[in-house]
Amino acid sequence: MIAMLEEVERGKIRQLMLLLPPGSAKSTYASKIFPAWWLMRNQQHSVIMACHTARLAEHFGRGVRGLLEEHSSHLDVRVRPDARAAARFSTEQGGEFFGIGVHGAVTGRRADLAVIDDPIRSFADAESFTAREHLWEWFRSELVTRMKPKGRMVLVMTRWHSDDLAGRLIEKGGWAVLRLPALAEPNDLMGRAPGKALWPAWEDRAAIEEKRALLGERHFAALFQQAPMLASGTLFNARAMRIVDAVPDGVAVRGWDLAGTADGSGDPDWTVGVKLVRDTTGAVFIDDVVRFRAVSAEVAERIRAVAVADGTAVSIGLPQDPGQAGKSQIMFLTQVLAGFRVVASPETGAKELRAVPVASQVSNGTMAMRRAAWNTVFLDELANFPHGRKDDQVDALARAFTMLLGASGPARFVRSTFSVR
Repeated sequence: MIAMLEEVERGKIRQLMLLLPPGSAKSTYASKIFPAWWLMRNQQHSVIMACHTARLAEHFGRGVRGLLEEHSSHLDVRVRPDARAAARFSTEQGGEFFGIGVHGAVTGRRADLAVIDDPIRSFADAESFTAREHLWEWFRSELVTRMKPKGRMVLVMTRWHSDDLAGRLIEKGGWAVLRLPALAEPNDLMGRAPGKALWPAWEDRAAIEEKRALLGERHFAALFQQAPMLASGTLFNARAMRIVDAVPDGVAVRGWDLAGTADGSGDPDWTVGVKLVRDTTGAVFIDDVVRFRAVSAEVAERIRAVAVADGTAVSIGLPQDPGQAGKSQIMFLTQVLAGFRVVASPETGAKELRAVPVASQVSNGTMAMRRAAWNTVFLDELANFPHGRKDDQVDALARAFTMLLGASGPARFVRSTFSVR
């Protein structure tokens, strides 16, 4: 860890992620000692510290300031007596420290170094897609835009969820990642034998296994092994989904699930379009997932734009709500999609029953999807179905798969013994 932090200061690593379990001293080194050392080495630099609350950022700031004051004589850095608040202090040499809670405004500030430590407050926030999305948007629009051209970033956290901030950044790439599980796995980075504790003098294997039994496998895998597992549902075995880098040519369809409205408080539904491709052998691939929230006037325009990008060879499946309003909506969308093959039909039966055929293929490992940024959120919804908050992607997937079943050409579908409970 220390060696990699030194590489950050030297500029050899621009973005570093430290993923370690609770009690591994990661914050002591990365959020207290490292910023103080940085301000000693780069005396006119600015440091931003961001945590899940401003109070935690203040706690780390107090530690950084204390180190600078305690060792000022040989560090040659002195904290200004008129600017020494724990969360916001300056040095006589021109350095600055600015601590905030995530979602806090950083307008007017620029950073040579940003340290994000513990950006997730609780399990409830980790499980909330809305909370994860808010954190992601804050990181992208607020923090990243405040970085100086050669600025460096360090993310220090314990994993909570496959779609947390670390998960999204790993998916996008460009970060050096140090992941140290509490119990060693095969090919351990430190050369530990499988099962050996990370810091036995602090917490031995027996104590960690006690926590494992208490937490359950899913939470233990995330918090202590830094390998979050998708939540376990009752229909899809999302972990059986294969991921490929390219999808072959074949019969293509895109099934849509239409949200009633983008308005409303909390976490409104999404309009989702899932594109499936069946190749000449009958194998089925998930090629693309489009997911957006828009007011009703914009939905048709967005769907047409996707259709244009797909091309006229891709059939389009739309759900028709009952009643005259549903008929009018389909008539309007069909007119907007003039020149494309559109298949509209009402939804029949329970959602779980409609999803059974495609869930069988996913769970049997006979379906693959193209590697893309939407993978994590898509798999998370499948894994939680039917108990998750959202099922828009599942509905669109089920519609697209039903369209493929009715398409001409050979199909290779594996029988499943799965039963709905």
